Amino acid sequence: MRSKKQKVVTIGGGSGQFALLSGLRDLEGIEITSVVSMVDSGGSTGRLRDELGILPPGDVLKCILALSPHRDIARTILLKRFISDKRLQGHNAGNMLLTMLSRYTGSFPTGIQALAEILDVQGTILPVTIDKATLVAELRDGKRIYGQTAIDVPRGAQREKIRDVFLVPHYSDSISVYLPVVEAIKCADYIVIGPGDLFTSIIPNLIVPDVKEALQETSATLLYVVNIMTKFGETDDFTGHDFVRMLEVYIERQVDGIICNTAEPDDKLLEQYRKQKAKFVETDDSDKWWGNRKIYASDMLDTADGIVRHDSKKLALLIEEVICQKKE
Repeated sequence: MRSKKQKVVTIGGGSGQFALLSGLRDLEGIEITSVVSMVDSGGSTGRLRDELGILPPGDVLKCILALSPHRDIARTILLKRFISDKRLQGHNAGNMLLTMLSRYTGSFPTGIQALAEILDVQGTILPVTIDKATLVAELRDGKRIYGQTAIDVPRGAQREKIRDVFLVPHYSDSISVYLPVVEAIKCADYIVIGPGDLFTSIIPNLIVPDVKEALQETSATLLYVVNIMTKFGETDDFTGHDFVRMLEVYIERQVDGIICNTAEPDDKLLEQYRKQKAKFVETDDSDKWWGNRKIYASDMLDTADGIVRHDSKKLALLIEEVICQKKE
């Protein structure tokens, strides 16, 4: 008799979700549902959002590619950018295809489903909301920064730390969660939050109404993947403790487990990151503050191409190990 598949819900956005899903896709015995942030405002995605009034396709496209068995060839084709036509210049083929499918079907989630069908995606991808909104950051000095891209890339050599982030709806008084997201969280066995930029990829999901409440009520094991490096203007000087504490402020509950990397990049690479005002994230597992939160620490470092990121396979294998321990 086959054992029941474990339902794993991931929450995030950006390249962190791509790395996580690329590894999870190859695990047996799990069903994946990815909940994706809808506030990306940069590059091709931002232009399509501003010019056509659509929801941002960029982060969704990353998840579709990660969960496709044709990932490598699909990335080569769909991430290729147009150069000859002035109107298309700078856009990639995947964003344009997802945009056209969404407009033709009249629904962004249906457009996602159609592209996922084309690429034989193994899993489900859900936008956290289908309401258009702008992410706003309030700094400790009272200033406000509008738009994910402006928050993500600080101007100047110094910026006040972020006090809070919130969403401003475009065409209504409020924002609603995409209901299948709540159902997925409710039915999940495991929920994996992160990795990704805390204030621009992770928290934008959690501040959509009813997401926090669903996370509080779920019986799923809630895991948080801590970032490997800090980010200037967002998480300056954060330790693993700081990442978890800030996440828990927004979900108003404890996580069950923390997944953190133990391998430090070499000095040459760390120096490159120091120039970007980024530091390696230290996690002290002896800190009594952790209480009954379980810490899963391992070497999950990938530094290919001079970029510090989570190794997809190592991260997925650690999550698989967590699931196996729970079953036992």
